[in-house]
Amino acid sequence: MIERVDFVVIGAGIAGASLAYELSKTASVVLVEREHQPGYHSTGRSAAVFTEIYGNAAIRALTVASGSFFANPPAGFSEHPLSTPRPLIMVACSDQRAELQALYDEAVLLVPTLRMLDAAEVLQRAPMLRADYVDGGLLEETSSDLDVHAIHSGFLRGARSRKTRVVQNAEVVGLARSRGGDWTVETSAGSIGAGAVVNAAGAWADEIAGLAGARPIGLLPKRRSAFIFSFDPPQPVEAWPTVIDISEKFYFKPDAGRLLGSPADETPSAPCDAQPEEIDIAIAIDRISQAADFTVRSVDRKWAGLRSFVSDKTPVVGYDDEVEGFFWLAAQGGYGIQTSPALARAAAALITGASMPENIASLGVGSATLSPVRLRSGRA
Repeated sequence: MIERVDFVVIGAGIAGASLAYELSKTASVVLVEREHQPGYHSTGRSAAVFTEIYGNAAIRALTVASGSFFANPPAGFSEHPLSTPRPLIMVACSDQRAELQALYDEAVLLVPTLRMLDAAEVLQRAPMLRADYVDGGLLEETSSDLDVHAIHSGFLRGARSRKTRVVQNAEVVGLARSRGGDWTVETSAGSIGAGAVVNAAGAWADEIAGLAGARPIGLLPKRRSAFIFSFDPPQPVEAWPTVIDISEKFYFKPDAGRLLGSPADETPSAPCDAQPEEIDIAIAIDRISQAADFTVRSVDRKWAGLRSFVSDKTPVVGYDDEVEGFFWLAAQGGYGIQTSPALARAAAALITGASMPENIASLGVGSATLSPVRLRSGRA
């Protein structure tokens, strides 16, 4: 006989790991990962920043609802702090003033401490920027760096402590549902029976849906590149804020005495082991050099990861409306780390039929916000 559990979660990145952590409080779970290492394609390549002004309204609400978890995680979740305070400045040139004002007007409703800065105030907080580049900015004092490894490992450790089994090197090759309603998940490491299947397969979520006989949700993986660089003249950077262009053309932030930079690219990609393109790194260097009063001396390390979106850039969380017992947890975009505590609790509520947690619902996120049904009806 094959093993039978309440839920099989496909994908052990941040989405699958955090949901397994929540579900395992009351249910039996097997977490299936095709790679040798959970989070290989996206989670492990994230330059995570906690910012409550990033993304659309649903993303911002889920981020706000996640803040208390990062600041005060459950006892035993991690030996290390999950977050380290680092202010964030969205910087604008003169032709981006309207964009700056629009973001402020929308984001301040959730983040009342958000401040508009004039050029002089931006340069005071971010003296590495060029005076002839800066017209103004937004200051988010409550932003922080997130320890991706500590967060992901904490979810996995917590799930395992409640007897969740994590199966690695286990590619899903077949999904079948019996007349009685149970699922059989066929993997390269064996078969597992489940009452429901969770599709948390990241960039491969539409492919997993096909195995289950579910229609795709129009998932579009996009490559984002990043690199660690040294610069001249050398100077201490640990007190520097995260700096993001208001149009998201670039960002940079301190990283272990050097700087981490990105062109904030969103290049459509097939699901794959994404690798950085030289042109994207060159574009980032050019954009950062135009904004900052330093010279990039060397690119010390570079990488790329996949961020997967649907048309409205809101995560897809809920049971498929056509295939019973098939649950979507996909399309977190570039926001999967910073929204993971709240999104996992929302997903756990939706999959078990519980009410949406009050601190999430009160911020305007309900089941209809996240449901895959919205994509079928043409409302996205």
